[in-house]
Amino acid sequence: MRDFIPIAKPIIGDEEIAAVGAVLRSGMLAQGKEVKQFEDGFAGYLGAKYAIAVNNGTVALDLAVKALGLKPGDEVITPAFTFIATANCALYQGLTPVFADVDPRTFNIDPDDLQEKITPRTRAVIGVHLYGQPFDLSAVQQICEDRGIHLIEDCAQAHGAEYKGKKAGSFATGCFSFYPTKNMTTGEGGMITTNDDSMEQRLRLLRSHGDTGKYNHVSLGYNYRMMNIQGALGLVQLQRLEEFTAKRIKNAEFLDKNIKVKGITTPRRADGVRHVYHQYVVRVEDDFASSREKLMEFLQARGIGSAVHYPKAVYEQPFYRKLGYTNVRCPVAEDVSRRVMSLPVHPSLSQDDLQYIAETINSFEA
Repeated sequence: MRDFIPIAKPIIGDEEIAAVGAVLRSGMLAQGKEVKQFEDGFAGYLGAKYAIAVNNGTVALDLAVKALGLKPGDEVITPAFTFIATANCALYQGLTPVFADVDPRTFNIDPDDLQEKITPRTRAVIGVHLYGQPFDLSAVQQICEDRGIHLIEDCAQAHGAEYKGKKAGSFATGCFSFYPTKNMTTGEGGMITTNDDSMEQRLRLLRSHGDTGKYNHVSLGYNYRMMNIQGALGLVQLQRLEEFTAKRIKNAEFLDKNIKVKGITTPRRADGVRHVYHQYVVRVEDDFASSREKLMEFLQARGIGSAVHYPKAVYEQPFYRKLGYTNVRCPVAEDVSRRVMSLPVHPSLSQDDLQYIAETINSFEA
């Protein structure tokens, strides 16, 4: 009997275990040299000037918005189709999330609709490199520069992704997550990247109680630090990231070539990008013989995990409806949320696993 093929599976090897063990034996568990080495290594990998480690990806977004110093009521535009944390980080500061629609092929923020959503109160845009594919940075960055609007890159799913040869997270303020299902992991953990000197200073103050030294608190801050255990794990994972990424891309290419079912559209990669396939997301079209849910049940019964990332536009979530987002419409985001379906693409998959996934999907009958 085959082992179940999960939708995601972190890879933790002997080197990671040894690195964490060394930190535990040292007794130096809080933020220290391992975290600093991880920050330096991550910034160097991206080609960014600075990297500031924090305790999770949501905190990375939260601090990136906090550091902008915006005022309650200011507007922050985010894509309507994303994980809820992208929009929530605006609410944390008393700001107003505004939702832009997405491209039906890449599922990333639509620059044309973004322009339509800008008002005199717009202060920031958070673009999401969804599923590991960079959004149209040339267009979005130009819009922000022309209007004097801050840009934040939500890179939670885009470790190692590239836009025109440059790493995601090196264009503006980048926010990464190292949750266990991500392309690399520290268990929990996050990272903020920036090329701006003043932004880097504000972020470090906010991360650690506004402290510039030993009990010298110059501003309000928080305890959002990363532990040395996470830093040590991250250092090893960073060294393996290109290996993991190459395997994800190879796995995705195999599925592209071998999934052949009428009504199932495999992922579309935009020109000039390196898609790192945090998720391998297909679209279930109108001419598919059955429903997305029936296909997922079929795969589950045959030992293949699948998932829907994400089943609703953010403003359709009950919490946002309660906030008054009842008349918002982003038609593409709503349509996409009812069609997308993620299949396993992680580096742990064997060639036999991939063949089985493709053959099983191809054998589906309504």
